[in-house]
Amino acid sequence: MPPRETGQGRLLSEHIERLVSLVPQNAAHPLQVSIRTYSLAAFLSLFPSLLPFLTNSSKKPLKHVLYRELHYTGFAFAVTTAVGGGSFLREAWRTLDETSSDRVEFTKLKQWVSSKLSAAQKTFISNVVSSTVGLLLLQAGRRRSTRVKSSSHDESASRTLDLTLLLLVRALDAGVQSFVARRSGSRRESDAKPALLSPQHLAAIAKRASMRMQIDSLVFWACSARIMWCFFYEPERLPRSYVKWINALAGVDPRLLEALRGLRSRTWSYRKGVSHKPDLLTSYARDLGYPSVWGDPSHLPAYGGAQANDAWKRLGISNRVGIGGIPCEMVHGHVGSNLGLEASCTANASLRGVKAFFEAVAIYLPVQFLPILLSRPRALLDPKRILQSLFGALRSAMFLSTFLSSFWFSVCVTRTLVVARMLPSVSHDFWDSELGCILAGCMVCGSSIWIENGRRRGEMALYVLPKALRAWLPRRWIRSQSWKLQLAERLTFILSLSSLMTAASHYPHVLRGLSRWGLRFIVRGPDVILWRNSNVRTRSEESNSVSPRP
Repeated sequence: MPPRETGQGRLLSEHIERLVSLVPQNAAHPLQVSIRTYSLAAFLSLFPSLLPFLTNSSKKPLKHVLYRELHYTGFAFAVTTAVGGGSFLREAWRTLDETSSDRVEFTKLKQWVSSKLSAAQKTFISNVVSSTVGLLLLQAGRRRSTRVKSSSHDESASRTLDLTLLLLVRALDAGVQSFVARRSGSRRESDAKPALLSPQHLAAIAKRASMRMQIDSLVFWACSARIMWCFFYEPERLPRSYVKWINALAGVDPRLLEALRGLRSRTWSYRKGVSHKPDLLTSYARDLGYPSVWGDPSHLPAYGGAQANDAWKRLGISNRVGIGGIPCEMVHGHVGSNLGLEASCTANASLRGVKAFFEAVAIYLPVQFLPILLSRPRALLDPKRILQSLFGALRSAMFLSTFLSSFWFSVCVTRTLVVARMLPSVSHDFWDSELGCILAGCMVCGSSIWIENGRRRGEMALYVLPKALRAWLPRRWIRSQSWKLQLAERLTFILSLSSLMTAASHYPHVLRGLSRWGLRFIVRGPDVILWRNSNVRTRSEESNSVSPRP
């Protein structure tokens, strides 16, 4: 027999049931929208903040972190005000449109407004009002935040700039998708292909997908080139967490990065034989087990040809005949040293790529299988679907592996294997600078996006574009406290978020990727997890047939 419920437990259950009964059953009700928004926003803000406590690496009191994140100026409440508030205002407007009034003037005004504004325009205006209030709360909370900023990053930069750029990119993407849909003749909400589609419609869908993939590939290539260049020379333009992730993936010694930046500022030079820190690369050479003179620019040849060969003979190096610059062993670091391949440029690129591949597989396998487990677990019983997901994870891992290995191989092709050998009269102050081997690597690595499938290309492009935009913004804009720039950011935030929420309610076909899933989940509820083509679902409901595919 089940244990009897105590009086206190029964009272608690009654209170919970009463609270649950107050929540409307309609998933699109403003209260449900607000609850889902707050839950998702609280998770996104609290999880990164509480993670240091789980690893015992936080020096801040837990009470302070909870107060900061759950305060009414915290991220969760501010976002809920912006999103849920718009839903409440729109519902109030809808109720006002349906009510009658004894005042003739008021009735005429209401009819005039209703005739001039569409449902989407009313939703947009409601979202503008709520987004304005939400942004003011968010910025007030960010100003009072005690989070410590590194001196290597712009302390005066707006603390909502990254979020604003993220919303701007997603809103612009929605506009691009709407344009592509019109140009291709495909205005459907989904690219799924029911059997009843005509050949003309299928051709329009294929044209739309092709246009979208070309745009995504070009955007990712340009953004990745800018981001990688900034990683080497202006890391303060990028988010600190992103710089740490790239550095962990690239595996470049900080001293080598500092020497590259010294080449750009002319404080480290082969031609002049100077280093702004005398022990910068000499200590690096010693740590790698090489003579310290290998890192001394006063002993390294600045040009190729016979002059370089004489220098290498004095240094006891035989694998850089005809070219100058630091030995490739120092560029490669410890890669290949266990196999005796530390001097091989091909081995360096290959081994780095293989290591990145296996690390990426560990990341992409959950990414491929977790959505299936949450939305269609029965699909895991299908061997074909399992193979498709496994191939998708391996394909994504190959993309990341090729991204990294192509960068390193392009560097070596430029400074050692081909280009520098063809032009020995050009100084390695150029070949090792921001316009030489590093630029070549930055320009080549992004082309690996063509390995990814079409949908993943789009999500990758949308992921890197906000970071690239921030890196392209003039630093005086980011540092400025001008009211004009603050107003510009606020308008961008408000209009972008309002456009996205309006699209989620009225034009979901222009959203894609995480923005489509997340916003549709907020607007329409958990049913979006069990994502099915809306047209198929509608036909199924109208015919009262069995439920569509799992």
